[in-house]
Amino acid sequence: MAQTLGSMIEVESAPHIRNPPAVVHRNKAPDVVELDEMSWGVQYTGPKSEPLSGTQTPRPDDLETNSVGTPQLQGGSPSGGHHEINLIQSFSKFVGPHAHRVLPPMNKWRVLCCCLINFGDGLNDSMPGAIIPYMEKHYSIGYAVVSLIFVTNALGFIMAAFYTTALQDRIGRAKTMIAGQLLMVLGYILILCTPPFPVVVLAFLFLGLGMAMNLALDNVFCANLANATMALGAMHGAYGIGGTIGPLMTTAMVSRGILWSRVYSICLGIAFFNLIFAAWSFWSFENDLPERLLSSLERTASRQAAAEAGEPSKLQILKEALKNKITLLAALFIFAYQGAEVSISGWVISFLITYRHGDPSEVGYVTSGFWAGITLGRFLLSHPCHRIGERNAVFGIVGGALAFQLLVWFLPNVIGDAVAVSIVGLLLGPVFPCATAVFSRLLSKRVQMPALSFVSAMGSSGGALAPFTTGLLAQAVGTFVLHPVAIALFVVMEGTWFTLPKARKPTE
Repeated sequence: MAQTLGSMIEVESAPHIRNPPAVVHRNKAPDVVELDEMSWGVQYTGPKSEPLSGTQTPRPDDLETNSVGTPQLQGGSPSGGHHEINLIQSFSKFVGPHAHRVLPPMNKWRVLCCCLINFGDGLNDSMPGAIIPYMEKHYSIGYAVVSLIFVTNALGFIMAAFYTTALQDRIGRAKTMIAGQLLMVLGYILILCTPPFPVVVLAFLFLGLGMAMNLALDNVFCANLANATMALGAMHGAYGIGGTIGPLMTTAMVSRGILWSRVYSICLGIAFFNLIFAAWSFWSFENDLPERLLSSLERTASRQAAAEAGEPSKLQILKEALKNKITLLAALFIFAYQGAEVSISGWVISFLITYRHGDPSEVGYVTSGFWAGITLGRFLLSHPCHRIGERNAVFGIVGGALAFQLLVWFLPNVIGDAVAVSIVGLLLGPVFPCATAVFSRLLSKRVQMPALSFVSAMGSSGGALAPFTTGLLAQAVGTFVLHPVAIALFVVMEGTWFTLPKARKPTE
């Protein structure tokens, strides 16, 4: 028996036993204890200096855990006390002193999948800025009408916030991600047909639905990794890479006579690839719940405790998340952030054409500079911001972005404006991953998914309402209104961030 359970326990001679672990009462023990599951003790307590013979080699796939919730294992220590071990997912091999970082092999591919999905999202979000002048000309419409694509895109995000969690619970993570990518494929196919403008507006609704579903799932997955800031920085950095390539690709193609709608064929191909990749990498995700790492006894005790406590329904959790002060402040912050980001990306080219007399085939590349700045900011500044503290870092970089936005407004030079816009993007780059990491630490595990889904929906609402408002005002007074709108949103970000309670910085 000692050899069979050698990976779970060590056998000591009687004189060495001082205070044995707490005894489990017979009426609490399960009828059947699976020895296969008990062999995972080595993952909990660490490798023994001299392992006993008969130690089983764990299968890597069995270590995969769900990102929702962090199990806490309690048991008797040799000294008679209790020790607590937290199992935290990771995609690196670093193991901290206070928590065991579990490294499922598939997590590396799952993080990569999240990055590629965000790359496609960045490509999608950055293209309208360069396409709007050509879209207006093709359909003979003005700023106000073309801005409807931002509105329906936001409606898709808002709709997704109310069913993403329920859909995942019903059909699983992988199938939910597949559904999100299928919606994006449908939207791209509609645009590629160059339909009447109302159908284009409807296509952006499908794009918003699909993006919102996968963004919420990706954010929750990466935010619950041990290396959360690194993973979120990589994920949103990939978004920035897509945002950088989008305007370059779009401007190069449409300036050579290619119909604006045909540009979306590239987005369609990426969406198909991400659909297959997400299905492969996340297919076993719903079978890797944290309790599968626990012994039968611990799972039974956990279920009994949940039943006695009265586990809340999904609707109750959603209501709890929406009433949470952190959720509301986070939603307002991301609303302002994404509103400023999409407004600058969508309207700065029109501003340069109207007020700086720029050539559309040349100033279209300015948006790429903005997204290149965001990309560099997320890859280069996310870690330093984490080191000095996300709270102080966000205060400083948002203030800097406001100052350079003023330069874009008042500097009467296309090249100078392009450089200033790129610096605004550089400073805004680390804001989203830093903010998401802070929100995840402030929110309880139970409400993270619905709360972050709601935050994403509000962010997209800001990314629709702000550019739509800018388009309405631009129709009446001119595209210079982009700058006071963006500056006002930066002020809202500073005020909201100041109101957030301080989050405890995790020790690594």
